[in-house]
Amino acid sequence: MIPTALIFDVDGTLAETEELHRQAFNDTFAAEALPWNWDAPAYRKLLEVAGGKERIAHFLQSEPEGAARAADRIADLHAAKTGRYTALVAAGATLRPGVARLIREAKAAGVRLAIATTTSLPNVEALLGASLGREAMTLFDVVGAGDVVPAKKPAPDIYHYVLERLALPAARCVAFEDSTNGVRAAIGAGLATIVTPGIYTEGDDFAGALAVLSDLGEPDAPYRHLAGAGAADDLVTLDALGRWLELA
Repeated sequence: MIPTALIFDVDGTLAETEELHRQAFNDTFAAEALPWNWDAPAYRKLLEVAGGKERIAHFLQSEPEGAARAADRIADLHAAKTGRYTALVAAGATLRPGVARLIREAKAAGVRLAIATTTSLPNVEALLGASLGREAMTLFDVVGAGDVVPAKKPAPDIYHYVLERLALPAARCVAFEDSTNGVRAAIGAGLATIVTPGIYTEGDDFAGALAVLSDLGEPDAPYRHLAGAGAADDLVTLDALGRWLELA
């Protein structure tokens, strides 16, 4: 039986957006004359902290130069960063392989769609609008984003929020994630989880995931199977998800 709903994380899962986030953070720091530049290794470590405001706050705990000046301006810095990020995304955003295909298949089959992310709502709107069109947000029955729950991933709260609004049990839904924190959040809410690691999450611990795949696959570019279900398939489809769930 195919799932009743698909619930997607955003950054790293729908699209490889983390480099745009990193650029937006660094551009914001430069504009504010803060002597910080998060290189790729540093940002990978910072991604262990879910949420942009929380990430800045965590960074300030190391007392970098300028920390005192920024300590009471975290929300302002994050808002400025969000503006820069949405501009970068609007200039061109590409979904990861198989994402648009699976969304179209789900809509055609009457399978419900939802978003469960720690990123802010403007970021979600910018990415989906740029990649799926102006009416993209209407594709999703529920969008859980930003600060709608106080505890960010790996807490399962955002998934509980989405499931409650879908009015569906976790057993009838599938989550899509790319990171350890995301997998822990989804599994903590009782969801079977498909993982497609991103550039910053390759090598993460995905224990408990239903399947770990390079991406969702396209007809001319099958996914690479990494772990779990899906070794005999080439694409993530509704039928494939149904079969994998039955074998889990």
